Amino acid sequence: MTQQRSWLAQVLRLAVILVVSAGVSACSGVDDWFSYDDSAPAKKPPSGTEAAVVDDQDSVGRLYNKAVAELRGKNYIKAAKEFDEVERQHPYSSWARRAMLMSAYSNYEANNYDAAIVSARRFIQLHPGNKDAAYAYYLIGVSYYEQISDVNRDQEATKKALKALSEVKRRFPDSSYAKDAERKILLTKDHLAGKEMTVGRYYLRRLAYVAAINRFRTVITDYQTTSHTPEALHRLTEAYLALGINSEAQTAAAVLGYNWPQSQWYRDAYAALASGGLQPNENKQSWISKTVKKIF
Repeated sequence: MTQQRSWLAQVLRLAVILVVSAGVSACSGVDDWFSYDDSAPAKKPPSGTEAAVVDDQDSVGRLYNKAVAELRGKNYIKAAKEFDEVERQHPYSSWARRAMLMSAYSNYEANNYDAAIVSARRFIQLHPGNKDAAYAYYLIGVSYYEQISDVNRDQEATKKALKALSEVKRRFPDSSYAKDAERKILLTKDHLAGKEMTVGRYYLRRLAYVAAINRFRTVITDYQTTSHTPEALHRLTEAYLALGINSEAQTAAAVLGYNWPQSQWYRDAYAALASGGLQPNENKQSWISKTVKKIF
């Protein structure tokens, strides 16, 4: 994940500039979101508070610019706190909404992913129809994505990333966020498949063949388009042979050979069958045949 961090940070910075600057003016410069413009009209506050808000124009400007200065200085934790303060002190100003989103972004940059998720979710709850909601959903997804751990560890963050990124794709299919979410969805699925393979191999080494088969089956049924499918078919060949279920072993090898005839996994599966006097032979009624042939 660290290899993608620099690129992802650039994407998010650009996204924030595009998202927030769009709310200022169609003819504003892209850097306008960084500064408070005391001539910009404030959001109309509740009745009876107009005077207080007008009196506080300079105050909200100074506070927002202080948060921006901290962000530009890469003092992300301080920036997040200052943006939160903008919203707390001036909840009815035109800057409160964007400050909420900037707080989420600042927390993301500070690796405070839980805080970023909380802020982004609150933005969605308060402004569900806002044009910047797409970015908020995306920020939730990438915040989970950044927390994906090694396949030997718990994959709860990976599952949440997959769910959140899929939500971005479903809700905003034509957005640039959806395109990046799709790429990350493929990676999260590959990671989850890798976890299943790790556990399956563990069971296989301990001769717990049924438990191993269940894990490899998950790879075939849920993550069949990932890079782990060829090995999963080979491991199924091994496990079914060990249990004496030759028909399923032969089917796994046959399907593997049909789709990846030049792979080492197929050569290994073929050798495993040959050692027992068997050859790949597909049973079209097998769950393996019905599942994999639909994909490849």
